[in-house]
Amino acid sequence: MAVLLITGANGQLGNEMRCIADCDNINSFIFTDIEELDITNFSDICNFVEIHKPDFIINCAAYTAVDKAEDDNEICAKINTLAVENLANAAKIANAKIIHVSTDYVYGGDATMPYIESDTTNPKSVYGKTKLDGEIALANILPEQSITIRTSWLYSSYGRNFVKTMISLGKERESLNVVCDQRGTPTFARDLANAIMSIVKSNKFEAGIYNYSNEGECSWYEFACEIFKLAKIDCKVNAITTDQYPTKAQRPAYSVLDKSKIKRVYGLEIPEWRVSLKECIMLLNSNID
Repeated sequence: MAVLLITGANGQLGNEMRCIADCDNINSFIFTDIEELDITNFSDICNFVEIHKPDFIINCAAYTAVDKAEDDNEICAKINTLAVENLANAAKIANAKIIHVSTDYVYGGDATMPYIESDTTNPKSVYGKTKLDGEIALANILPEQSITIRTSWLYSSYGRNFVKTMISLGKERESLNVVCDQRGTPTFARDLANAIMSIVKSNKFEAGIYNYSNEGECSWYEFACEIFKLAKIDCKVNAITTDQYPTKAQRPAYSVLDKSKIKRVYGLEIPEWRVSLKECIMLLNSNID
């Protein structure tokens, strides 16, 4: 039996990990968020780890308010960089392994082909830079016992995300403007949670960086159209350009991820994004009913 410490347990991915734990009779799960454990406080983490002795730390915690981060650099760095450094040092003392979740924002977004893990990083936002700094700290402190998973466009039936926002707005409005010139891949947080558990349950732990998203690619405009189609919402979607929808933080124009490495190493079968979106919307509908 492995003991798994989950940080950021009240977020999208953390809640999906809770769902997995409910059906897992083998491993032991410890779920924490800021109320139970302040991961920006090194002393607190060390004490917590010493008491609970986790075999794995799954770091789902992050500062993800991308635009707000541009004016909130210090707090963003505290959560996305310092906290990761703290977890790495505590894990090193306790001889625990870390699976850390990062983002497509660490890439530059200027590519025309799916990113592989060894591609040059070039984040263009405070959020992306602080996430990359966290990755670097983890790799430097715990090179043989850490895995970083870069993911993109995360959504779930839990928390706040693009899917739930579109459904809510689509029910209120006759039309919406959605950016059509940013391309990537939506990722159902439940699929990512299952991928993380596949790594935990495997007989091997190959440290390093891995990309993970659902299969396929689309624009935010195409994503929105598919959401309304599956949710049976009659709302017109107007395609606009990034220039027509200015934001404080620069978004990647292209952030499709190549998943060949994680599929090869861990034998994962990754669902196509439309298939997983349909599953999520069915979950949302069942919760409403």
